Amino acid sequence: MGKALIIGAGGVANVVAHKCCQVPEVFEEICIASRTLKKCEDIKERIELKGSQTKVRVAQVDADKTEEVIALIKDFEPDIVINVALPYQDLTIMDACLATGVHYLDTANYEPPDVPKFEYKWQWAYREKYEQAGITALLGSGFDPGVTGVFCAYAQKHYFDEIHTIDILDANGGDHGYPFATNFNPEINIREITAKGRYWKEGEWIETEPLELKKVYDFEGIGPRNIYLLYHEELESLAKNIKGIKQIRFWMTFSDNYLNHLRVLQNVGMTSIEPIEFEGQKIIPLQFLKAVLPDPASLGPRTKGKTNIGCIFRGVKDGKPRTYYVYNICDHQECYKEVGSQAISYTTGVPAMIGAKLIMEGKWRKPGVYNVEEFDPDPFMEDLNKYGLPWKEEFNPTLLDD
Repeated sequence: MGKALIIGAGGVANVVAHKCCQVPEVFEEICIASRTLKKCEDIKERIELKGSQTKVRVAQVDADKTEEVIALIKDFEPDIVINVALPYQDLTIMDACLATGVHYLDTANYEPPDVPKFEYKWQWAYREKYEQAGITALLGSGFDPGVTGVFCAYAQKHYFDEIHTIDILDANGGDHGYPFATNFNPEINIREITAKGRYWKEGEWIETEPLELKKVYDFEGIGPRNIYLLYHEELESLAKNIKGIKQIRFWMTFSDNYLNHLRVLQNVGMTSIEPIEFEGQKIIPLQFLKAVLPDPASLGPRTKGKTNIGCIFRGVKDGKPRTYYVYNICDHQECYKEVGSQAISYTTGVPAMIGAKLIMEGKWRKPGVYNVEEFDPDPFMEDLNKYGLPWKEEFNPTLLDD
């Protein structure tokens, strides 16, 4: 059917590439591109060892430089660019897609390198330009954001006249055996956790101190876990796109061990994004910390346990109160056995492939810039079951609030 350019060569890119190659009737050819060519070559080698009908190319590109991305797009001539690079690079890649008339997809919203802000405004500003160019930009097609938005659209379409509250729950019960490591890019992960929390209630944002609000929830496949309220980017788009919403919150699990290490790192200044002078040059402590922590892509072979990510809804249908819980359970070891990455990368990479597939098939193709919940959720939900992220439903779930 066509070609996809995958920008990035970390754990998520590895999953995206493997999953694209499982659908050769859609992805006839892929190109994996990154600043570090060796990482791209390693992914290609792993795919070819397993055998694939999809042709795999690799390329070197600096995604900070729009002209380099434009040159690569013109050379490879893809139908879509799947951006699984750093969120700081979203806008340069969007500019390159706009200049070349190619569809765009990412898994996380743009973040300025020097300010920990998680907002869609920079990317939503491209909507009119993409409409005029006749191309689609699909934002946040990972798991959260991504599948969580599809879950919301599915609940709205099939089970509610109005959804009043949404609680998004992200639980990782995996154990990698290290005293401290992050399951995805440490720089992005730690910026997100140390930022102030926010949630949407009755038309306004309520701000909390970092990790101030805590509850305990009993997750299937994992057991009881402490969950903490964070701000997550999908709250912004869901507050705008879900009819009748009165409150939406995002919760994530963290172990006491993880939080104790994080507090120590904060107390000694290692999580700061402010440049400091060291031996005659400027360095950013958080970027230095990223360099000394284990590479998230290396955690796959040693991570055991499961993830459980889903959404709990309350609302009304035919004038009667209704509750609904939809979630996915993913096993780290099973993911590694299939594609060589742990479940955090897998749960992000599979939805990225599905979103790209739906755009290429024309099912989710519409000129402009969109979040996942603005499209028909049914084909995406079908593909989750088909490509490794089956979901479960409960109609009388345990709620976070009585």
